[in-house]
Amino acid sequence: MLLFVYSCDFINKSDDRIPVARVNDNYLYQDDILGLVAKGTSKQDSTLLIQNFINKWATQQLLMDGAKLNLTEEKQEAFNKLVVQYKNDLYTKAYLEALVKRSIDTVVAMNEAKAYYTNNKEVFKLNEELLKFRYIHVDENIINYDKIKERFKRYDKDDIKTLDSISIQFKSYSFNDSIWIKLSHVIKKIPSVNSENKDQLLKKSNFVQLKDSLGVYLMQINDVLVRNDTAPLEYVKPTIDQIVINRRKLELIKELEKDITKDAIKNKQFEIYD
Repeated sequence: MLLFVYSCDFINKSDDRIPVARVNDNYLYQDDILGLVAKGTSKQDSTLLIQNFINKWATQQLLMDGAKLNLTEEKQEAFNKLVVQYKNDLYTKAYLEALVKRSIDTVVAMNEAKAYYTNNKEVFKLNEELLKFRYIHVDENIINYDKIKERFKRYDKDDIKTLDSISIQFKSYSFNDSIWIKLSHVIKKIPSVNSENKDQLLKKSNFVQLKDSLGVYLMQINDVLVRNDTAPLEYVKPTIDQIVINRRKLELIKELEKDITKDAIKNKQFEIYD
């Protein structure tokens, strides 16, 4: 208490904030630790959190004071310039991002995506296998198993309707065989697929039947792409969208910077003296 009272003598009398710690001429105030402890935290944990925060703050202040005493003026000046530059970068980046967000068109038309894809196909080489397939996982003893298998393999309009209507009987299934999916995702989703039999899934128009302790997986492979094949447009469209939007952002930022400077010169906010 005596030390705390003595320390308070150093505080500017016009400052009505309540100090909780001091390191040389630097003070930590109650306002600085507000919100540090979440509601519902026990008194013991709260005290520990605050003490740790104060100790960390004190250590940092002591190191800063030591650095100011031991670092050359040139070094300190260089660091101060970096701090100012970092602050400027944070502010300008946040402001530009707000302006861009308000103005940018984030819709990429298919013809624009196709043009980019056509001109950059060498960039879109696959580094893993893709396939289009459908599957169902059923109990081998399910009623009408042979009929289900027949419908699954034939898969005409009537078969699709029928299989969909009885899908509640399946352990799991996916009939969306028009989209590309990574082979690695298939392996994760279907435990029966492993390194020894996965090649069966890499044959176009192939029917695959795999058993496990829970039942049978029926799989129909519609199409396959292997490593180093060119990725299909529909698969890389989200990536292309992001690339195009990022390019728009960069172009918009350049235009905004030019316009801001022109307006400042016009309004006599910016002048260069001879």
